[in-house]
Amino acid sequence: MTDIAADQTLQTLLRIASALERLAPPARKAADLTTADAFVWHPASAELAPVAKVNRVELSLLRGVDRVRDILAENTERFARALPANNVLLWGARGMGKSSLVKSVHADTNKRLAGEALPLKLIEIHREDIESLPALMGQLRQDKHRVIVFCDDLSFDGQDTSYKSLKAALDGGVEGRPDNVVFYATSNRRHLLPRDMMENERSTAINPGEAVEEKVSLSDRFGLWLGFHKCSQDEYLEMIEGYTSHFKLGIAPDELRREALEWATTRGSRSGRTAWQYIQDLAGRLGKRLEE
Repeated sequence: MTDIAADQTLQTLLRIASALERLAPPARKAADLTTADAFVWHPASAELAPVAKVNRVELSLLRGVDRVRDILAENTERFARALPANNVLLWGARGMGKSSLVKSVHADTNKRLAGEALPLKLIEIHREDIESLPALMGQLRQDKHRVIVFCDDLSFDGQDTSYKSLKAALDGGVEGRPDNVVFYATSNRRHLLPRDMMENERSTAINPGEAVEEKVSLSDRFGLWLGFHKCSQDEYLEMIEGYTSHFKLGIAPDELRREALEWATTRGSRSGRTAWQYIQDLAGRLGKRLEE
């Protein structure tokens, strides 16, 4: 081969190498959990986006959920202190403060343990990204912080098989769940799967019992099941009164009761969400801002 041909071959190889280098994905940056207390997981870029201000309310304002509040707070504090703690499934009635409780307990735990332990981190993973949960846990495994990975409104439908990724990430696999990570999820379903989906598995499987058992076993990965139920009228009014007192909304008690009950009646439900929506309407009519 002549010197000219060799030089041309070398230049061609260098151009190919340069092109491949441009096509290669950039090196992943290690997650820096010191920048915030809460993050959102973006699987496409494998990045954690810090949340400057978390959308949450004071723990004391969540009424009618005293028992589950105390259980979740105790489990979260043990985890923050590097003691054994369980994954938690918060399931039940809509609008009763399941996701609000997770965010409020996270903030309250950090407040109470300030100076005693590293700040507890909260990372939200969206339902549609649940298949990337193993990758997220892989990033967090070597971090010094303790992390709550949180998925709101978790459920599975139809032929969705991503629940298998969740099962493996929570308990299964060779590595198992990292010691510094716990998984909290909210759902309207206790078993995360619709009844018709489980019944279909039973009717089409060679061994119906085993097919259904595989899907129901997903909920077994959660050591704590915390149930939320529809609130009574008294509990609903207690929520309303708690908000009006906290935000100093001046309104006569009789008028507040009448308006609050009418608001719930027109919406066909009593819940923490309904109470908060009424408070927003009331504050707007009174010309007051809902600020701490």
